[in-house]
Amino acid sequence: MTADNRFDIVIVGGGPNGTALAAYLSKCGLKVCVLEERYEAGGSCETAEPKAGLRLFPHAILMYAAPAPGFEQLELWKYGFRMTWNPQDVIGHATNGLTCTNGVAGLSPKDMAGYMKISGLVGNPPFARELMRATNWCPPHPEDVEINENTIPYMQVYKKYAPEVWSKEILDMTLFDFMDEWFETEPWKCTVAAAAWWSGAAAHWEGVAIPAFMNVMQLFIAALSIPRGGMHGYFHSIFRAAIANGTTFKAACPVEEIIIQNGRAVGVRLRDDAATREKIIWADKAVISACDIKQTFNKLIGPRHLDKGILQKVNDISIKGGTLWVSQFLLKKPLSWKPKWKKMGGGHEEIPYGSAYPVDNRDIYYENVSDCDAFKGNPSVPAERYLWFLSPSQAFDTTDNQCPGVYSKGGVLSCSFEAGATPPEYNVEAPDAADKVKAEMEKYFRKAFSGPLDGLEDDNIIFHWSTAPFEMIHRNRSLLGGTWCGRRHCDDQLFNNSPIVGSGMARYRTPIEGLYLCHQTSGHPGGLCLMAIPYNLMHILIEDGVAEPGKWWYPSPYYIPEKGKISAVPGQGRIPK
Repeated sequence: MTADNRFDIVIVGGGPNGTALAAYLSKCGLKVCVLEERYEAGGSCETAEPKAGLRLFPHAILMYAAPAPGFEQLELWKYGFRMTWNPQDVIGHATNGLTCTNGVAGLSPKDMAGYMKISGLVGNPPFARELMRATNWCPPHPEDVEINENTIPYMQVYKKYAPEVWSKEILDMTLFDFMDEWFETEPWKCTVAAAAWWSGAAAHWEGVAIPAFMNVMQLFIAALSIPRGGMHGYFHSIFRAAIANGTTFKAACPVEEIIIQNGRAVGVRLRDDAATREKIIWADKAVISACDIKQTFNKLIGPRHLDKGILQKVNDISIKGGTLWVSQFLLKKPLSWKPKWKKMGGGHEEIPYGSAYPVDNRDIYYENVSDCDAFKGNPSVPAERYLWFLSPSQAFDTTDNQCPGVYSKGGVLSCSFEAGATPPEYNVEAPDAADKVKAEMEKYFRKAFSGPLDGLEDDNIIFHWSTAPFEMIHRNRSLLGGTWCGRRHCDDQLFNNSPIVGSGMARYRTPIEGLYLCHQTSGHPGGLCLMAIPYNLMHILIEDGVAEPGKWWYPSPYYIPEKGKISAVPGQGRIPK
């Protein structure tokens, strides 16, 4: 055995989850190895370069991580993270208008006051960051803790800061129920509902009103605060943080098997084509899987090490939350709003600002959700009623060679258009059914996007790139269902119910000793919330004595230690049984 193949921690997968966790653990002084199947780390934060010097973001576009403790704890500014903090004035932008089929609709005073109240952006003191952290940056409670209106973290935040918002009934509400209480106009409700659906927790699901709204908050509040270099730029900073603290990365090293000895994970066996001399990597403390839960249990471990009931429950995890079809254009002349929607530019002749369309009322929302989630085929609603989102052009620095902007060799790159699609695994025809009619679908999308926009005529388009759902998975095998969300964010798969009650996996542990999960398909809160799963998992690794962080660490104030374990609260020690 050599020093090259023995570590304290082996992490399978070098995407944003595995890399952020590596940064945390190596900062604790542990010897960490990250194994990545592809030729470079990055996962869903990757960029694509279809033409030299022109970069697109086929997966992660916007940052849902404004309140993440990891920015402070990992000191990402030391490792190149740069972002002009420009929290979006949602109300100020929305007063420019909401894009409906007949033109621009406005918000009412009740819409504005309600949004500010329930988001925590006003108050004494304002509590938006604590509310978002309590919803997503907090590990699930131990299984012996009753989950109710008095123990769910975000409910405690409302009770403390906005008791007029708090009510036990929230736990049974859909987001529409919650919005009907605090908002007034249908276009505003439809805009928020669409953003929630695309972000993983739909507006019509019972019991997830606040998680759905927090997804929207994390999108809205920082929509203009894209890191320099986009999400790939963010990834570079956590990668450098991990490297600086001693993490070893091995790219082009696909894992064939997680090695189990006497019921404990002790290392991994690499595939024969792995680009390293050592084909077995040993882990003295823990193996952590940062790839999807189904691949972890069905391929890397195998049925001989697991109870059949556990395997069945893993395979029953629902990914019916949907996925996205992404389009981007290289144009001769930039996009512009048609006359009825000119107000959306705020009086400026700029590239169109990010917007959802058409948001007339919830009927359009339900029509699109039914088409995607119930009929389970390729989009079939009339193109003029197809619900889509244009990511905000102003979020990207004009000096970065990324969207939107003038491409150095000719043409203007648009921002990404995103729209809901059926996860390929659930498509009634075949997983690659959408890919087979890609040219036809791209024509359909151009017709849909052209409702309020000029510039998508054939003679103005140089290139139209689109990423179909099956292509999403092909590009990144851990994007289960073709989405960064990873699974259905409904009431029976969130927080302590995520994903399997009674097996320890709700808190990132597995039935196999020394094996932990760190991926959006298996851990609260799912995808999108950067550094949330690594931060939450750190509490559990501290409880189990795997990690001992320094003074830089602080846990969630809503974390409840497990009896008999070492508390993740500094100085608290082991909790009596």
